[in-house]
Amino acid sequence: MVVSSVYNDCCPEFVNVSFLMIRVKAMRQFVSYIEYDPETKLYVGIVPGIPGAHTQGATLDELNRNMKEILELCLQEFEGPVDELPRFVGLQQVEVEA
Repeated sequence: MVVSSVYNDCCPEFVNVSFLMIRVKAMRQFVSYIEYDPETKLYVGIVPGIPGAHTQGATLDELNRNMKEILELCLQEFEGPVDELPRFVGLQQVEVEA
């Protein structure tokens, strides 16, 4: 909190006014790709294009909490403008002979 003294022309005394400075961070949504691994019985999530943005959880709720935490850490380490991060475009299903 920053406290600033303001002089009022009508009154010869100083009036203390408190200014609360808040740093507002823009919220940004990311799309994560989620798979279920039957071997480990865990949900695994990644955010494509963001280095280090992958985690796992026993439930989808746990995975979501873990993904939020890891994204916050990845964004703290990211040194470029947030606009330069990859944006989700869509999914494409590709059919091949197996």
